[in-house]
Amino acid sequence: MTSGDPSPTETILFDGECNLCNGSVRFFMKHDPAGRFNFASAQSAEGQRLAAQFGFTGPTPRSMVLISGDRCYVKSTCGLQIARRLSWPWPLLYVFILVPRPLRDAVYAIIAKNRRRWFGTATQCAVIPAARQAKDAE
Repeated sequence: MTSGDPSPTETILFDGECNLCNGSVRFFMKHDPAGRFNFASAQSAEGQRLAAQFGFTGPTPRSMVLISGDRCYVKSTCGLQIARRLSWPWPLLYVFILVPRPLRDAVYAIIAKNRRRWFGTATQCAVIPAARQAKDAE
C-alpha cells in the first residue's frame, strides 16, 4: 500500500468498449478510497500512447493493464495486483498469486475471449472523473 499521498501513482488501461471492463473500472474507483489509480481507455489518445509505450499493438491491448512506474502487469497478474491495492477485503484475493501463472492466465483468457459476448459492448466508456484520468506525463 502507498503512504498518505493522495495523487494517483498507477494507471489502469482498459477496453472502453467492453461492459465488463467498464464495470470493473467503476468497481475499482469505488474500492480505491485513496485514489491511487488513474484510468485510461485503450481507445483514447492517452490509452493508445501508453499502449505503444509499453509495446502493445493492435486496437486494444486485449487485456486490462496496470502500469506502475516502469512496470506493466497484464492478464491475471494485473487483476491480482489491482485487488492487492484495493480496500479491505479485496487484497485477500492476492493469495491466488500462488496459483501457477499459466493456469491463472488460461482462466483469464477464457473470460477475455468471451467478455463481449457474455457482458456486451458499451456505447460509451465508464465516466472517469477528470482527476482520475490518465494524463500525458510530459
